[in-house]
Amino acid sequence: MTLDAPHAPHGPDFSDRSFLFVLGSSRPDGNSEILARAAAAGLPAGVPQRWVDLNRLDLPDFQDGRHELTGPPTGETERMLMDATTEATDVVIVSPLYWYTLSAQAKRFLDYWSGWLNVPGSDFKQRMAGGTLWGVTALAHDEHVVADGLVTSLSHSAAYLRMRFGGVLTGTGSRPGRVRADTAAMTRAETFFHHEPPLARFPYEEAAVGV
Repeated sequence: MTLDAPHAPHGPDFSDRSFLFVLGSSRPDGNSEILARAAAAGLPAGVPQRWVDLNRLDLPDFQDGRHELTGPPTGETERMLMDATTEATDVVIVSPLYWYTLSAQAKRFLDYWSGWLNVPGSDFKQRMAGGTLWGVTALAHDEHVVADGLVTSLSHSAAYLRMRFGGVLTGTGSRPGRVRADTAAMTRAETFFHHEPPLARFPYEEAAVGV
């Protein structure tokens, strides 16, 4: 599976784009955040960026009420997260690789998407369609193929919502700040957002269209 999507020969149009960076690490200023901020620095000046650190939010575990009568989010934090997610054109999940997948904080954030699908009047799925989902992760391994589980989780989530998937920027880093020594990852970060992501598809959809 491709982790870092190839760059298009012509740069993307960043007009009317806005990026939401969702930090899912259990420690501040971690390697995944360092890598994400390096990628964000490569965005053109003036492109709106919003950063949300899940570890600093009072967000309870997700309670699945999809088969019950549901209403709008009652908590201020959840309302803020839902609004920030639907208002952004590009959502970037920044999570270290924990046991070969997303961190608990990042996974809980995605779990909340299940509830937002059923909020009356939110049109969550319709509003997310056409947007772009990206990932950034640091892992304690030189072979980045071990992050395939995380990549698949994000790719399938994007496919379900009919979003584009920009791929996952990966870097090697375990000790604090170690990712800066991964010069290849830091170089990829500079232009990570500078390609036109394809529409995400499930594997069976790719097979059907002969991709």
